[in-house]
Amino acid sequence: MIVYFSATGNSRYCAQALAQMTADEALDAFPFIRDGIAPDVTSHRPYVFVCPTYAWRLPQIFEDFLRSGRFDGCREVYFIMTCGSEIGAPEASIRQLCREKDWELRGVFAVKMPENYLAMFPVPEEDEGRRIVARARPALEQAAERIRCRRDFPARKTGVRDKLCSGLVHGLFYCFAIRTGPFRTTERCNGCGKCEALCPLGNITLREGRPHWGGRCTHCMACICGCPTQAIEYGQKSVGRHRWQCPPWKGEEKPEEP
Repeated sequence: MIVYFSATGNSRYCAQALAQMTADEALDAFPFIRDGIAPDVTSHRPYVFVCPTYAWRLPQIFEDFLRSGRFDGCREVYFIMTCGSEIGAPEASIRQLCREKDWELRGVFAVKMPENYLAMFPVPEEDEGRRIVARARPALEQAAERIRCRRDFPARKTGVRDKLCSGLVHGLFYCFAIRTGPFRTTERCNGCGKCEALCPLGNITLREGRPHWGGRCTHCMACICGCPTQAIEYGQKSVGRHRWQCPPWKGEEKPEEP
């Protein structure tokens, strides 16, 4: 079973692709996280957990989702993390999670997808983003082949910098970088409420037709990237930056009829 969390579509795309490539089913963690429901699922094939990289580790809300849930059947698990550039060294925290859940870790695999964290990094324009997505396909096929054969993912080489990012820097980032104060709306906001619906933590509420952010934010960028009128900014850092939304996986291209 492919279990995924995605805010701007990158991990959803990869999960849907892997589901087709491995002839398995994909389960979206969003409604469970949003409604505070612990999953109770069974799979007789390995679990494949797909998610973005937040501060060089699993997103804390996805890790909490996995900890809270009951995943019966097969004990083998694979982790696939999407990223704009690198995932650091998340293996230590993932191994700890696997020990707690009595899972057999078959490896951690990184898939480079378009950057979407526009609160800090530049985001590719639409054409370049689609090229990055297309270039991810060989990596997904490689991962799918190993999952089908129940082989471990290749061991990743990590250095001191990677371990520092996934350790000390990760903790500092969650303590000091994740703030909701800079979120604001411009005159383009039409009060449609999509940002409220997209927030996985229910952290956004509409008041007099305008979104207001509470204190439970994970900086997933679903609201700012999913706003249909591009009316949300994050201070001045997001001004002028492209909003990336990965299109859904469309499957194999069918040949045109003669």
